[in-house]
Amino acid sequence: MRVFKFGGASVKDAEGVKNVASVLAQVGHDKTLLVISAMGKTTNALEGVVHNYFDKSNELNASLQEIRKYHNQILIDLFDNEEHDVFFDINSHFDDLEYFIRSNKSPNYNFVYDQVISYGEIISTTIVSHYFNEIGLKNTWLDVRNFIKTDTNYRDANVDWNQTQQLITKNVAKNTMYITQGFIGSDPNNFTTTLGREGSDYTAAIFAYCMGAQSVTIWKDVPGVLNADPRYFENAILLNQISYREAIELAFYGASVIHPKTLQPLQKKEIPLYVKSFINPLLNGTSVSKGADLEPHSPCFIVKKNQLLLSLSSLDFSFIMEDHISEIFALFHQYKLKVNLIQNTAISFSVCIEDKFNNFGELKSILAKKFKVSYNENVSLYTIRHFDENSIKVVETNKTVLLKQISRETLQIITKE
Repeated sequence: MRVFKFGGASVKDAEGVKNVASVLAQVGHDKTLLVISAMGKTTNALEGVVHNYFDKSNELNASLQEIRKYHNQILIDLFDNEEHDVFFDINSHFDDLEYFIRSNKSPNYNFVYDQVISYGEIISTTIVSHYFNEIGLKNTWLDVRNFIKTDTNYRDANVDWNQTQQLITKNVAKNTMYITQGFIGSDPNNFTTTLGREGSDYTAAIFAYCMGAQSVTIWKDVPGVLNADPRYFENAILLNQISYREAIELAFYGASVIHPKTLQPLQKKEIPLYVKSFINPLLNGTSVSKGADLEPHSPCFIVKKNQLLLSLSSLDFSFIMEDHISEIFALFHQYKLKVNLIQNTAISFSVCIEDKFNNFGELKSILAKKFKVSYNENVSLYTIRHFDENSIKVVETNKTVLLKQISRETLQIITKE
């Protein structure tokens, strides 16, 4: 059994869906499970719906109808017969979404977020499954929420591996083509949860691990894993082969091609991961597998934008000790702030953090009771794996360096543009 993951860019319109079918025709589709994301920028659009809902905005209905219109156009472009069952199914999904928004009583933003956002994947996979069946690519649609079980940590749920393993092993055959959703699961009460933004890669790894899959392939609009993001760096080169260890390091530091949680379950069972182009599916792409001899021989650049550099110092010039740091990290965990770099001196403690849930404002007032707080917003964190002098110059040129940290293989620089 193979697991393929197609992201939103691959199914952003009718031509994209047809191209996925073309990819399968070229590389085969027997005994394959497809994990498919929401179409195009649908997740962003649904985030706007959630925002409008909590703001009681007059734009709420319009934002919903815009998403419905977008998907309806894809349906019209894919299906000649507007009496096809897919039109009924998609309308039913949108009706369910609108009913939830009308009837919801929960004030929990993260809970509401997960219930709403998940419709992007549900709708996307319904369209693709119907289209594939229509053109002769016979498949079975799976509701991933019946298989991937999680806790109630909405927006960043933790997988219940034992229960998930049992459900997948018992109910997913290995001789069928399946289509299912990335990024989502369900909690013990069967409410929808999400696995973290861009979590569809992780979904693919979960299924692969539980099924003992032959391989996982992530289909992207790039030729594979590059040594740098071409949006920010010129002359990026393809990494043909890298080890699990290196891929985990790159993902941890923020390489966007692979979701950070994806590699660990694959590494445990030594399931190879391929990152390939859905534009040129017969190219080799990048393979990720076991082997210390697969490390890149060129510097690898990673950039994370919109970071926050936070510095805390004691109010009475006393040392920042382990008990202080423990308390600070407990607060970071409580307010879901991701720490990407740490540096401390005798009386100060600096961290580069990512405030993806917009909780820093509340946390800042709590920290200010015990520490002197200073911070820089909208900074960039550059990480260079296997750095050399020239690669450092590439990053530092025409930028203000706020902090630099060097270890044996990795250099990190925080800059203000």
